Amino acid sequence: MYTPPFFKQDRAASLKFAEERGFGTMCAFDGKRPIASPLPFYLTYAADGTPQAAFHLARHNPLLKLAGGEASWLLAVNGPDAYVSPDWYVSPDQVPTWLYQSVHLSGPVRLLSDDELAVQLETLSAKFEGWLLPKKPWTSAKMTAGRLETMKKGIGGLVMTVEEVEGSFKLNQHKSDADYAAIANALDGGDADAKRISQLMRQARPQIFADDTNMLEGSAS
Repeated sequence: MYTPPFFKQDRAASLKFAEERGFGTMCAFDGKRPIASPLPFYLTYAADGTPQAAFHLARHNPLLKLAGGEASWLLAVNGPDAYVSPDWYVSPDQVPTWLYQSVHLSGPVRLLSDDELAVQLETLSAKFEGWLLPKKPWTSAKMTAGRLETMKKGIGGLVMTVEEVEGSFKLNQHKSDADYAAIANALDGGDADAKRISQLMRQARPQIFADDTNMLEGSAS
């Protein structure tokens, strides 16, 4: 992934983002064409600290046939994104652009054993059920044993050994405070993704918006 220095994220921040997002697009090359599948995942770590991305695929997914080799796969994890109009800047002669968060994880992938798959399924569902608290978490214990085993036969568990971590958070970090604040304020009136980008920008340069708040408070007194 091409990432200008302004937008590059360190390894820890990129892994944290990927783990919190928990959903991405897995991509591989079959020798003739790229193949990709959107899927949920979670991160775990080997004894030596190497990150691992655990996931599973349907048995008929062509990606499954590519596992177990030395070829590197790519997991693209995207966050919110938003279009920026040149009209929103304070400075003249700007151009349209797009702000976003994206992390790419890459490395070889191997198949899991049936026992490893069973652990993965429980861990994966627990991760996302935790998002729904205070709802009582769903577990596979709610399923009949026969139904669960039938469902498990229809998927294959996999794990990627993450060898490369690339993170790019394009949030107009290279812009002046005036332009930066103008864009954040404009995005705050957009859709959910635009509002989230605005929030991230405000968190990155809180002093700009604190000054704005102080000015407004002063003018009201």
